[in-house]
Amino acid sequence: MAIALRYVNKKGKVNERVIAIVRVGDTSTKMLKEIIFSVLMRHSLSTSKIHEQGYDGASNMQGEMNGLKALILQETPSAYCIHCFAHQLQLTLVAVVKKHFLVNDFFVIITNVLNVVGASFKRRDQLRDHQAEILEQLLESGETQSGKGLNQERGLKRPGDTRWGSHFRPLNNFIILSSSIAHVLDAIKCGGSNPNDRLQEGAFFTMINEFEFVFLLYLMLKILVMSNELSASLQTKEKDIGNAMIFLDITKTRLQLLRDDGWDALMNEVREFCDKHEILVPKMDDFYPPEKSKRRPSSVTYSHHLHVELLYAIIDLQLQELNNRFDVVSGNLLIGMTSLNLSNTFANFDKEKIMILAKHYPDEFGESKLQELSYQLDTFTIHMRHGDPVFSNLKGIGDLAEALVNANLVETYSLVYLLVKLTLILSVATATVERVFSSMRHIKNELRSSIGDAYLSDCLVCYIEKDIFVNISNDAIIDRFQNMKTRRCLV
Repeated sequence: MAIALRYVNKKGKVNERVIAIVRVGDTSTKMLKEIIFSVLMRHSLSTSKIHEQGYDGASNMQGEMNGLKALILQETPSAYCIHCFAHQLQLTLVAVVKKHFLVNDFFVIITNVLNVVGASFKRRDQLRDHQAEILEQLLESGETQSGKGLNQERGLKRPGDTRWGSHFRPLNNFIILSSSIAHVLDAIKCGGSNPNDRLQEGAFFTMINEFEFVFLLYLMLKILVMSNELSASLQTKEKDIGNAMIFLDITKTRLQLLRDDGWDALMNEVREFCDKHEILVPKMDDFYPPEKSKRRPSSVTYSHHLHVELLYAIIDLQLQELNNRFDVVSGNLLIGMTSLNLSNTFANFDKEKIMILAKHYPDEFGESKLQELSYQLDTFTIHMRHGDPVFSNLKGIGDLAEALVNANLVETYSLVYLLVKLTLILSVATATVERVFSSMRHIKNELRSSIGDAYLSDCLVCYIEKDIFVNISNDAIIDRFQNMKTRRCLV
């Protein structure tokens, strides 16, 4: 288990730092809580000062009755839990649409085809050789250009339900490598030694050369492209929750635009692909809106009607799930946070909502403090609207905290600054701790496979937080160890 702290430093800048990696033998919530609290105590950190907790959404973390978040909330009621936005986005944009049987079948086909094509070195070599032939033909005809960074080899990594943004790249590569993938499947179908393999690959070859498959391929790619910036943004270290909400709103807006006005552009791309690969396109002329008439569509418009309804169904599922899964956005907590954001010329500032936000932290804002905060907000509002250039180009709540520090206004608006800090420590995603496990392979490898737990944790913390440790001199480290215990020292 990796444990990271999110805090605001003396300069008003939000930071996330990994402090420990602990081996967990018992994953019960009681044991996890004890481990977390012991790590905090070892670093002289008070558990009563916890104001946020974030996890990846595992059941033993999120349980409302006996989950880890519930146990911590019992001791520190202000330790609000924010479900990792990146995991929620992954669950929303991919998992929810798999409830539609056509989309679920589509991803099953994608996964199986990638498994088949990448099953052996021979098949991967066939794919690579065929792609090289196509590239050579395109270069000779002038349809593509050569140069540094262009025409790089594409991989066939399978999409994974638990990996953030892992569906976008495989679908994009599938489109680019579609001719080579079909070539490999056709070679197995025609020349394979195993009858079962020939039948299976023949079936896959037929499926990926049908209009319905191509339609879903482009539709899902468009949806994932729209959320790709949000997914990347959520994985940025020290991400501001206010900015994450902006990207979330943009994603929902783009999905709605695709639903309302994206049909023609989508169909143009699908038709172009089908024409290039000689895939039969059903007739879709003279679209008739189903809501304006109860008669059955004609044979000409029936296919169009089905595919438009499929487009509506998939996007409606995602929009509904985005609103449901991110319902915390409509709560007083995050509404108050967005009200503190001074971007767009103070447009979102709302004193009433900010006061509601402060009431979520009763230990910091009692009755007298709430009254004092109200007075400070009145002065703060006039100051901000007065046109002070220090606060004129703020892009988020994080910029506000740093601006207050740089302008020496932390003492003047001490309660406003405290509320801003409480807002900033709410984490958007668990990207920092996720990267710990990716970094582990650099420390614990074949040459150091028997490294102890404590030593592994120390090495990983130093490796991950290298920007801090690189500034610590050797003399400081020597002095630290000399002061820990009386021992002989070589001079």
